[in-house]
Amino acid sequence: MTGPVTAGPVVVGFDGSPESRSATEWAAREAQRRGAPLDVVEAWPWPKRDVVGSDQVHQHAMAELATRESELRALFPDLPVSSSAVSADPAEALEAAGRGAALLVLGSRGLGTLRGFLTGSVSQAVLRRAPCPVVLVRAEGGESDGPVTVGLDLAHPVEDLLAFAFEAAALRSAPLRVVHVWSPPAGSEYMAFDAIGGLENEVSAVERTELGEALEPWRARHPEVEVSAELIRGKANVTLVDAAATARLLVVGRRARRLPLLHHHLGSVAHAVIHHVHCPVAVVPFG
Repeated sequence: MTGPVTAGPVVVGFDGSPESRSATEWAAREAQRRGAPLDVVEAWPWPKRDVVGSDQVHQHAMAELATRESELRALFPDLPVSSSAVSADPAEALEAAGRGAALLVLGSRGLGTLRGFLTGSVSQAVLRRAPCPVVLVRAEGGESDGPVTVGLDLAHPVEDLLAFAFEAAALRSAPLRVVHVWSPPAGSEYMAFDAIGGLENEVSAVERTELGEALEPWRARHPEVEVSAELIRGKANVTLVDAAATARLLVVGRRARRLPLLHHHLGSVAHAVIHHVHCPVAVVPFG
């Protein structure tokens, strides 16, 4: 299934690294699915041109960007592709590009440092601040044949997260696996064994009902998507890392905070999956 889905282009960061090359190809494929244009952005606060060697570095970067644009045009001849080089702080430039985008795509190595301008601090700053969904793509780049997997926390708004996940599954003609992780109420560990069992059954029944109610309108909107819903007791960050082992795309949420940028942070679940999951990871702002 392809066609116009969400307004705005797919924007992808590029710095010449293997991760960013994989990200540009993944983004091009996603733009084609969505019927959206692709915008390749290279951002770097270039030194003054009179600094020794800076001219050659700048020219090399521009040549790399032009070559990558040509390669993408050849790989996806029907896709509108544009590229731009921005002399600005990378996080600020990418955040600005995301304001008018349907999706922002970045290359990632996962745990440890990230190469080029997509350093750990920059990529995490973009994830915390971008107004649109952000997808991180590893150097290996491709998607498996597994399901699109979404992690839900019913204590937070789930509409934006489910909209993105159902859309992603529909565009790929893929099944959707919905995972909701829950924990017993605080203090239940001090209860008698029989009481704990009864309480957990009661809580899980409530959680299952709420999960079904959250999914019902989206199942109706996307009857073509095969949906499986799982209620799993445990820790969300560990459970979702495990669940992503068979996923072609993992979708998680993060709160869109309207606070000074200094106070923006990723939740523990988003932080865990962007460092430890090998498939592409979509982080969707909500609230």
